[in-house]
Amino acid sequence: MTKHDYHHGNLKEEFITIAMDFIAKEDVEKLTLKVLSDATGTSRSAIYKHFKNKDALIETIIEKGFDKFDAETTPYLHDKNKALIDRFYLTGKLYVEFAKNNPNLYRLLFGKKYAHIREELLSIKDEDCSGFAALQKTVQEGQKQGILKKEDSYKQAIVIWATMHGISSLIIDGFMDVEAIYEEVYNTLFETLLSGMVANKVKIISTIPILRSLIQPNN
Repeated sequence: MTKHDYHHGNLKEEFITIAMDFIAKEDVEKLTLKVLSDATGTSRSAIYKHFKNKDALIETIIEKGFDKFDAETTPYLHDKNKALIDRFYLTGKLYVEFAKNNPNLYRLLFGKKYAHIREELLSIKDEDCSGFAALQKTVQEGQKQGILKKEDSYKQAIVIWATMHGISSLIIDGFMDVEAIYEEVYNTLFETLLSGMVANKVKIISTIPILRSLIQPNN
């Protein structure tokens, strides 16, 4: 294929799409600027107009990746037509499903390798874009309603996130054969979370059958 230096279409977006598709199938460490060059039939100089190096490309992928992550995992947190506990339960399942369906992207977003890029780009306290911020706000909502214990909402949100991250990592890394029983494990994890976070003597309302069998008023 003949390589060209000129711009055709929205070349930057094409590069990003190719990179995201590549990561869906391959480890991010195998992604190179040559992959983009070969896929588009463009020269390296055309790529350098948009990304000065691989880290610059990774930075953009992380931004796009978190957009995808938040779009796919947080809609229930914002849906106040659903019972609060249902919103937590369904959001947790979406979190795990995202990791299962996008293991390489998930490792990129939450792994240590490119943490320096992630930390420069994102703030978990950014209410406009952070899934963590949405989670913390929902915890605070539960506290105001008297459903959740009135403790440090930031720490409570970390505990919830860490629990979801833990089971997700076990699944995508094939550890302890969790994937085969992940739904049962998830329900047990969620029940454990509830027992530690729900306020005393609160009757929990849920429309989800499995939750009605898990949650009981605290004595």
